[in-house]
Formats: sequence, structure tokens, C-alpha cells
Amino acid sequence: MAAGDHLEVPRRHGLFMHHGIDLGDGTVAHYLEGEEILRSSLEDFSQGETPRVIEHAEADPTGQTLRRAMSRIGEQRYNLLFNNCEHFALWCKTGQHRSRQVERALGSGALGALALGQMLPAALLAGIRLLLQRGINIEQGAAVAKRALQELSGLRERLQNRLEQELQQMEQWWQGAQQERPSLRLEAQNLADQLAAIDELERQLQKLLKQGTESE
Repeated sequence: MAAGDHLEVPRRHGLFMHHGIDLGDGTVAHYLEGEEILRSSLEDFSQGETPRVIEHAEADPTGQTLRRAMSRIGEQRYNLLFNNCEHFALWCKTGQHRSRQVERALGSGALGALALGQMLPAALLAGIRLLLQRGINIEQGAAVAKRALQELSGLRERLQNRLEQELQQMEQWWQGAQQERPSLRLEAQNLADQLAAIDELERQLQKLLKQGTESE
């Protein structure tokens, strides 16, 4: 292990994986569930388990990874779906604010990135999952896909407005302080990731609709 490494260890008998960034001095920066981003000893982070180094094909330089990690020590904005320990470690390492554990749990990369369970009605979310798993072969399925596309269009507009506001705040902050506030940059990246996920989900639904039409 070396400074800037993305580490993971099993927690709760392997029920989920805990993530952190090796700071190179025997300590690890990590988001403690429900609390804050801490700088803990490697022993406290590992809790008797053997850490594994996560490799990234497109990782940012070590110095940038460490600066990102240190800039958020003490943050208290933990959220299981939107801002957990894996979101933090992946952002430090690659600049991408994602959690693959959340995406796998929700059953689709796009659904996971959006955490749509909190943004769309539960019944519609369940219907989208079924469509992605089984495709469209009945009129009801086409209706669900069309409704989902309408909802996603409205969601995109709301997220774009929020992103524009965040970017304006970043510009104002930069002009006044000559640097970006980390929390603003993170929120803007999160919104951009969600917009990209909407594009991905819309492509999947439009493809299913096209296939359903061609099979009639």
C-alpha cells in the first residue's frame, strides 16, 4: 500500500465494503457511516481485516488524490445513496462521485447513479426495473416506458437548473477567494453525474420502445 491508494475492507462480516484513502503516514481518510470524514489510523480503519487496494485504470495523480481527501476531513454530509464512503474514495481517486455498491443494489448503473428511489414514484421505479430486465412485449410496458421518459425529462430540467446555480456559485466563490470551495465542486460533479445517468436511462428506454414497435 502507498499514499493515495484506494483501500477497501469488509465490514459486518462481509455484508458491505468500507472504503478509504491511504494518506501515506499510517492513517486513512474515510467516511464513517452516519458521521463524518475522519483521519484514522490504519488499524482503526481496518478493524482486524486486511485492506485491499482498488486499482483504477484512469486514476488522477497521487498529489491530487491526497489534496482532495484532506480538503474534506471533518465533513458531515453522509448519505447512504448520495454521499457514502465509496463516493468519497472514488471522487478522491478519479474525480467521479459514484458508488458501485449502491448501483449494484438498485440493479442498474443508471438507476444507481440517480438514486431514483428518492426521485421518482416507487411504482414507476419498479416498472422501469422490470422493463430493463425483461424488455417490452405488452402495451402496458410501453406505457410505463413513455411515462418514465416524461418524468426523466422533467427531472433533467430541474437538475440542469440546480447545476447552473452551483456553477454560478463556484464562479462567484472563485472570483472572490481565488479557489473553489470543495463542497460546491462536489455538488456540481454529483449533479453532472446524475444528468449523465438520465441520458443513459433514456437511451435504454427509447431502445426498448423501438424494439417493441418493430416486433408488432
